[in-house]
Amino acid sequence: MSEETAHGAVPPPPGVPPTPGQQVQIRGNQNSKIIVAAGSVTMASKPPLPVTDIPQSELRAVRRAWVELSVRDERVRTASDAIERLTGGGPRLAVIAGPSGYGKRAAGIKALWEVSQAEERSGGKALKLQSIAPDWERPGLPDITELPDEPGTCYLLDVAAEISSWHKPGLVAQQLVSYAEELKFSGSFLVVIADEHGWPEGVSPAVASVVARATARPSPHRVARSHLEYVHHLPDRIRWLTTPTEEGSAGEAGHLLTDSSRPDDAARLAAKLASADDSPDGLKNALGSFREWRTAVKNVFRETEDKPEDRALLIASLFLNGKDALTIQNSARELLGDDPETDVRTILTGPDLTTRLTKMGAEVNGRTVSLDHKSGYARAVLLHLWQQRADIHPHLLQWLDTLTAPKGPGADRLAAIGDLLVELAVAENDIRVVKQIHAWIDKGADSTEHRELIARVLTVAAEADTLGVQVRALLLDSAQDESEAVATVVALVCQGEFAEHYPRQALVRLRHILDRSETDEAVQTAQDALRDIAARDGQLPRVWSTVIKWATEKKHLAGHRAFLSLLDPRVDPYVLQVMLAAAEQKEDIKEALLDGWNAALADTRVEAECRQLLTAWAEVRKAADMPTELLTDLLNQIMLGHLVASPVAALIFGEPGVADGEAVIELRKDLRLPPTLSSLITAHERASAES
Repeated sequence: MSEETAHGAVPPPPGVPPTPGQQVQIRGNQNSKIIVAAGSVTMASKPPLPVTDIPQSELRAVRRAWVELSVRDERVRTASDAIERLTGGGPRLAVIAGPSGYGKRAAGIKALWEVSQAEERSGGKALKLQSIAPDWERPGLPDITELPDEPGTCYLLDVAAEISSWHKPGLVAQQLVSYAEELKFSGSFLVVIADEHGWPEGVSPAVASVVARATARPSPHRVARSHLEYVHHLPDRIRWLTTPTEEGSAGEAGHLLTDSSRPDDAARLAAKLASADDSPDGLKNALGSFREWRTAVKNVFRETEDKPEDRALLIASLFLNGKDALTIQNSARELLGDDPETDVRTILTGPDLTTRLTKMGAEVNGRTVSLDHKSGYARAVLLHLWQQRADIHPHLLQWLDTLTAPKGPGADRLAAIGDLLVELAVAENDIRVVKQIHAWIDKGADSTEHRELIARVLTVAAEADTLGVQVRALLLDSAQDESEAVATVVALVCQGEFAEHYPRQALVRLRHILDRSETDEAVQTAQDALRDIAARDGQLPRVWSTVIKWATEKKHLAGHRAFLSLLDPRVDPYVLQVMLAAAEQKEDIKEALLDGWNAALADTRVEAECRQLLTAWAEVRKAADMPTELLTDLLNQIMLGHLVASPVAALIFGEPGVADGEAVIELRKDLRLPPTLSSLITAHERASAES
């Protein structure tokens, strides 16, 4: 293959002051990759980690509103240093390391976008920009061979939350460098986002040479203004961001950002200002929402220092938002452990209930209490309570158990309450909150709806940037829990969006559930989840290679159940159709199917499932979309190898008191069995017909 060299300088995007000398060079670009495959499934390679396109909203921000000046008007070199690492002739790798809040992800996307644009300007095609999900089977020891390497792609891999837990960081780093060397041959690039100290620079000069360290953050005021003008197209609202040091009076929002504000906070403020009504009240609500109502909440708690009853009302209101005032009052008393008031003099003393609720920030319409008019207010109250009143944690969570019990006032608000607690858990990076939600599995209503709600909440927590690592570990432990309900919820998580971003980790958790001794609801839900993942676009190769390994190498009960479940045409013929089509083209796929059957038939724990699947194969053998000859040949080899196995004997000879269908009888005629055995079958069928 010939090697072509493309050169190109990347100018800064419109609206950004040019930086003298900044150039991007693309060399050795070969946007090609030889892929040898036959059919949709192969036995020879590991499926790569899942990828998703980098969101257009993030690409718009780095294209239109990039800021690379700090609060001291010095150049922030994070992105440009990353570009130099990517294009300097070494491995196609830049590791952006540094503390949280320095705009590392945005810098990584900026670097990749500049590289992509340079390729397009040099006469090639713009490269794809994709984010890799770190879906390692063993998060503590990432397998770098699972990284994707499609041609012409700019990859972003964020391991900042997990790199500190790698067992062999030096080895993984060296493997990443070697992998990036190979990216030259496919014209692709990789940016890794790391934390401040996790990347092992001391291992070797090669490992150290790929680091682009984030040592300064872009000016937050410039970021907010640039976003308002170039992302939201509202330059007139920049007046709200003016500071006292500038000409004229300070803008209403200028003081909300300081020199130490995070770039993403600046972008968030711009978004709040862009979505606000252009009115005093609209601006006031936008600013309160951005500040997360910290000032308002502090004032409320300061004014109620000697009024625990009012604070309990506020807490009850945020969890029972939309309920009537009396229900909220009763729940507040339960939180305090108070009995209903019986003294008339006390009842008639003090402000009315509506007045008390309004002073706490709630809105009362008729009998209904709501906090919806203050977006984020409920979250702000909960965060303040959690941070400032740590002693209430166990009491609050115990009260929530009662509140969300099947007949409790919050039973119909489990989803909303769960969402609030997930927001709290993510904000505080507190796994205890998630564990409390997890504890509701066995304590709440024994219903599918209840479990699905908790599964949805756990899914959100499992995908959180920092907390997600701990939640995914919790799901792994829970998959091995003896409780049928707990295991069922984990299976539901693995059936949802979690499997889109972490399919390999979903499969690991499903394996533990499928290893349960009884075929209970958890196992059945896990089988549904497995089939659901296999039916998703591009996932069958990953599922098949994993399941056949469980079944034939590990001899897991889970593997046998998974193998039989995947190939069951009664539920969905898709997987069987694809596997048979692959088996027609590749002998090793056919052998793997036979090996899977041999392993399953040797396990007496799945005799019933084997018998049912053999019958199901016999029944679909004559379907128009099935390769009849191959299916018959497979069944023939399965039968000959397991004549004494109960499922095979039942299919060949039948069972007492069980009437065989026409498809099974036809299959017996088509099987190429030894003559002696064939005559026995004929005699058996004649006797059955006469009786």
